[in-house]
Amino acid sequence: MSARQRILVVEDEPLIAMMLEDFLDILGRQVAGVADSVSTALPLVAAGGIDAAIVDVNLNGGEKCWPVADALAAAGVPFVVATGGGDDMIADGHKHRPVLAKPFTMDAIEQALSGL
Repeated sequence: MSARQRILVVEDEPLIAMMLEDFLDILGRQVAGVADSVSTALPLVAAGGIDAAIVDVNLNGGEKCWPVADALAAAGVPFVVATGGGDDMIADGHKHRPVLAKPFTMDAIEQALSGL
């Protein structure tokens, strides 16, 4: 039996993060960590052991996720960008990334992760 895919969740809303954790568990994936800010996410990325990530564009206090996205890209970790806004919210260097639109559904999460 192969190991479950380890997914990093970068999401600042606790209820949404918990929902994502539940969805990932149901989908047979393992949560590699949950971060609510750039400063908590970057050490998780640096530690490795991540197969993929779901990264919310807008984090606490108006912080944007792009340093985390850049670190994931540099580490070769595929990820989806989560947003409640449109494509204009996506930084130019990451416009080619798959987008997971809020509100999330389990099917959309499965489809997004399977496409990585």
